[in-house]
Amino acid sequence: MDEVIISEEDRRQLGAWAADCAERVLHLFEADAPADTRPREAIEGIRSYARGEIPRGPLRPLAHAALAAAREAGAPAATAAARAAGYAAATPYIHALASPHQSNHVLAPAVQTARARELAAGDGSSDSSGTGTGDGDVDSSGDLEIRRAIEHAPPAVRGILAQLPACGPGRSRAEVLRHRLDAALRD
Repeated sequence: MDEVIISEEDRRQLGAWAADCAERVLHLFEADAPADTRPREAIEGIRSYARGEIPRGPLRPLAHAALAAAREAGAPAATAAARAAGYAAATPYIHALASPHQSNHVLAPAVQTARARELAAGDGSSDSSGTGTGDGDVDSSGDLEIRRAIEHAPPAVRGILAQLPACGPGRSRAEVLRHRLDAALRD
């Protein structure tokens, strides 16, 4: 596998973008589990890292805690929202190896944010084929969230992805969203 060059500044920019994505659906988790602060703490941690206030080290347990909160969430939208927070906190841990798995790590916070939106909206985008939006030619809430993530992605995110293998289209809705995001960020 080829080696990817990712600077600390690139990791910080990726983390800030991931936090921006995940924070957009944090309220969906908090409505489901108002006393559980783990996803919020994960987002706060990655923001602190992105500002250069803390090193990477404290982010790993924050990411694991948010992902544990996702497993314990009651509603599917809350699960996806907590996953977005956990994956955001984990973004600085991308390995410097060019693999599709690492591409997924870059994209997962935005993809889980989009899935949380769709699941909360019940807009028909949960079909198993992943191809329908539920409204004919109208974009789903997840498609709109992916578009927002593309528009707000800093150059560092595009630069990291350019060094990694592209994600295939897949079959699940999350894989379809990931493929759309990946392809657009490479254009």
